[in-house]
Amino acid sequence: MKWSNSRQLYDYLHSRLLPTYKHEAATLAQWLAEALTGLPLTGLLTGKPLPRQEGLAARVEDYLQRLLAGEPIQYILGRAPFYGYTFAVNKHVLIPRPETEELVEWILENSCKKGQLKILDIGTGSGCIAITLALVCPQAAVTAIDISSQALDVARQNARQHRAEITFLEADIFSWTTEDNYDIIVSNPPYVMEAEKAQMAANVLEHEPHRALFVPDDDPLRFYRQITSFAYCHQQLGGELYFEVNERQAAAVELLLKEGGYKQVAIRQDLAGKDRFVAGIRS
Repeated sequence: MKWSNSRQLYDYLHSRLLPTYKHEAATLAQWLAEALTGLPLTGLLTGKPLPRQEGLAARVEDYLQRLLAGEPIQYILGRAPFYGYTFAVNKHVLIPRPETEELVEWILENSCKKGQLKILDIGTGSGCIAITLALVCPQAAVTAIDISSQALDVARQNARQHRAEITFLEADIFSWTTEDNYDIIVSNPPYVMEAEKAQMAANVLEHEPHRALFVPDDDPLRFYRQITSFAYCHQQLGGELYFEVNERQAAAVELLLKEGGYKQVAIRQDLAGKDRFVAGIRS
């Protein structure tokens, strides 16, 4: 297949994706075309000449086949947007979600201007939370832990790319010990119950790391319970604890924080109106 200009390439991608992705087809075609050509949307739509490159047709078909087979476009392109930044992603980390940006925004609203802060991100994955906090609050000292060495490789790559100073540690929150205390502890831990698998999109189930997604049906709060207990022992009075949660478990996590020694515990909804975040202050 030959395309004489970028608009023809964009239209071809859109036509191939439309039967499968319908309303998402235009956005996906734009992402692919921008990645393939290096041109912005205005350049694509005005039919800028295609950059000369070997194997363009083969790359187009490879990307299309992977996308039509259900692989997330973020994994195909190897990157995902988050809070105005771009983060490398692969199969070892979850794709950053827009709602997690809202969790970061909540922390920034409350705490970024408080001066020297020690922040801990538990289960950092791609590092998007920790790195964003470090970039927006350069006065903060940020530590990020994850049980997966492969995820930490991705997070370190992202930190280098953004020149963010983060202390990364490979650690299991169920066994990790430290003498440090933290002003802010944040976590977006696994919270999807096994029983909810049937309701999930196939591209998530088949491609994103299950260890970062799922918890047992008989103990859906296991991470929240452990992290709350850990946080209480590693925060002074006034320390802040933030969670992203399963909307079905928000009230239970709220109660867990109250019983675990936190006050002013609040549930916040995401932009979709779901109970998505819980936070409290160490008492």
